[in-house]
Amino acid sequence: MIVIPNLSLYRKGGVFLSQKRSKNTKKKEPRLRIIPLGGLGEIGMNMTVFEYGDDIVVVDVGSMFPRDDMPGIDLVIPDFTYLEKNRERIRGYVITHGHEDHIGAAPYVLKELPAPVYGTRLTLALVAQKLKEHRHIEGVQLNVVEPGDLIQLGAFRIEFIKVNHSIAGACALAIHTPVGTVVHTGDFKVDFTPVDGEPIDLGRFAELGSRGVLLLLADSTNSERTGYTMSEKKVCQTFNTLFERADGRIIIAMFASNIHRIQSVVDSSVRFGRKVCLVGRSMVNIARAAMQLGDLRIPEGRLISVDDIDRYEDNEITVITTGSQGEPMSGLSRMAFAEHRKLEIRASDMVIVSASAIPGNEKSVSRVINQLVRTGADVVYEALAEVHVSGHARQEELKLMHMLVRPKFFLPVHGEYRHLYHHARLAEALGMPEERIHIPEVGEMIELSPNSMTVAGTVPSGSTLIDGLGVGDVGAVVLKDRKHLSEDGLLIVVMGVDHEERAVVSGPDIISRGFVYMREADELVEGARDAAKRAIDAFGAVDTTDWNHLKNNVRDAVQHYIYETLKRNPMILPIIVEI
Repeated sequence: MIVIPNLSLYRKGGVFLSQKRSKNTKKKEPRLRIIPLGGLGEIGMNMTVFEYGDDIVVVDVGSMFPRDDMPGIDLVIPDFTYLEKNRERIRGYVITHGHEDHIGAAPYVLKELPAPVYGTRLTLALVAQKLKEHRHIEGVQLNVVEPGDLIQLGAFRIEFIKVNHSIAGACALAIHTPVGTVVHTGDFKVDFTPVDGEPIDLGRFAELGSRGVLLLLADSTNSERTGYTMSEKKVCQTFNTLFERADGRIIIAMFASNIHRIQSVVDSSVRFGRKVCLVGRSMVNIARAAMQLGDLRIPEGRLISVDDIDRYEDNEITVITTGSQGEPMSGLSRMAFAEHRKLEIRASDMVIVSASAIPGNEKSVSRVINQLVRTGADVVYEALAEVHVSGHARQEELKLMHMLVRPKFFLPVHGEYRHLYHHARLAEALGMPEERIHIPEVGEMIELSPNSMTVAGTVPSGSTLIDGLGVGDVGAVVLKDRKHLSEDGLLIVVMGVDHEERAVVSGPDIISRGFVYMREADELVEGARDAAKRAIDAFGAVDTTDWNHLKNNVRDAVQHYIYETLKRNPMILPIIVEI
């Protein structure tokens, strides 16, 4: 059972009751260790370990979309071997917000390393939903906090600070340690006109800065981009303009977690007399959770099922769907390619893609947009109208954060290496000495004292691949084979060996999969068979203890023939059948 306890059970005078406190009583120079296990040099897998004495606190447990060179992989999560070796020291998990790159690994990590989890209402509702899908996880303690709350986890006193992002409930963290205060911004931007009416708490950042901040870890996603990130209100205005000109159905694709934008679409739909239909499992589940928490408000009678769409005129319908990243199985992709069970794009529709492509997804997004345009629909996307704004701070907002916090040391986080680099240079331009700035790497053990920051070594790190129910059973060798098969195909050489005679008595037979069409390649197949026969004849009598040697000879012979003939390199798989 997943338990989200009442906040009052845990708060005492504004501070949560502490988990296990450190037993380390020896006097020594205080050292704080920060160990990033993901989220650096990549977009996703955010996970950072904070360690002092016998206490460990983990900030975020994110996942990442698989890259193009990971065929068959469903999800990528950080390698948390270091935490497994230190499981008794883990006092809790602190989640900054509910995006996949910050909570996606929760079911896998919490199954192996259970400990209390802390986050805001929507954040934990999304975590709870994930845990529910993984039915084998029980008894996970989820503790709801609000901006302004403090929790005590061993030696760490952690404060949650309201920030703006593209999801409700996002918080920065002020982590108060015996060494000094560390500010972790999480994902943020500065929005003075947010949809929920609750701007970022700049005053608290300024107050922390005036008291002294040892270290700042700050979002680097938009560090290359000048100026300020637009307010979400600008998207609301664009929606109203588009709704006014639309004559047919409006279909809007976006991230299911962007509750504020869903609210904007709902508000525009109400204004223009349209019913709202949610499409996509994650869209329905997350919206339902947000409605239960009061973070999403849809007037009674306005929300309809996809089964009821045909009861209304086209100009009375707004569809909010998943698929903004071009995912093949998403709602938008299925509609575009006429594969959805209920909806198909019409020429009279207006289709809005209200998101930017995550790095690595550009081709998939372009493919879907091109297909939508082919249908004749009125397709609107970021290049044509302001239908999307980022949830991440640009340079001027980053400068503001640095000037408010005024840290002694700085670590740029959350971004590809170029993002981290440009954020480091920005901090330097603001007057921070270069020797107090470090661009961290995944797995580095960064040690801080009140007056120093050093790299003290490394810990096991990297990525763990999720394929179906398999966790970590697909590694580099398997991925290499999958890539080889996907690019070059497979040629199977089957031989029958008489055990007593120690001789090949049947075959070799050639089977092709993904390499050539057998019926149209008689000459090539016969040549491969002859090459295999020559290898067998040269081998002589077959020692049953040395069949691998025979297989290798056949593989090399066939591979050489194929390459010399076609300059192609399929995977060759010899199979020996004992007769």
